[in-house]
Amino acid sequence: MIRFLIRAAISLGTSAVALLVCFWVLPDFGLSLGGFLTAVIVFAIAQAVLSPFIFNVARKHASAILGGIGLVSTFVALLIASLFPGGLHISGVATWILSTLIVWIITALGTWLLPLIFLKKTVTKRG
Repeated sequence: MIRFLIRAAISLGTSAVALLVCFWVLPDFGLSLGGFLTAVIVFAIAQAVLSPFIFNVARKHASAILGGIGLVSTFVALLIASLFPGGLHISGVATWILSTLIVWIITALGTWLLPLIFLKKTVTKRG
């Protein structure tokens, strides 16, 4: 249960950081203060649900694109999060592509590196 909570916190945290970076770096990426929390939660949930689903569909029907599953699920999660009013607004093809790449890189690195850091601290405390 604790692992689940740590992974959920990491997912929410990396999603929040990724969306903020996009907001700061990309001029056509809008994020309102009031809708920020909604956008982060919707994005994190959509990403968690969509990644396994898109992976399974691609594995069965288009195995050549398995490496891009993270990008596809990130794009779809951004699309879903942008449908909620007052959250985030993305305009322009270049902004969609760049925001997908930025969010994917930050969330991928965060979900890969942060558990290692937390596990290392736990192992060090026990040893």
